Amino acid sequence: MPKLDDQISTLQQKLTQLKLRQERLDARKRAVSALRERKAATRRKILVGGIVLAKVEHGEIDHEQFRGWLDQALTRPEDRVLFGLPVSESGPGAPSDAGG
Repeated sequence: MPKLDDQISTLQQKLTQLKLRQERLDARKRAVSALRERKAATRRKILVGGIVLAKVEHGEIDHEQFRGWLDQALTRPEDRVLFGLPVSESGPGAPSDAGG
């Protein structure tokens, strides 16, 4: 019986190795898929942004309304600077002093 036990042990080790290999392949597929989706999402945002900016430039979207959207939505100072919006501690996203 020792030979049969050795064979079983060897096959169990091989099975464990193959399962680990499959898990790694599955993880890689998920990572590649996630990266592909992030790239697609970024591309969509760039395209939509280009369309919106073109419509603002051509007067199809009111410039002041667009600026208001940006002023409400952008909270990071470096983002606000890109669009010439004021950056202050009392601006959007800043902590309020009203609470005490």
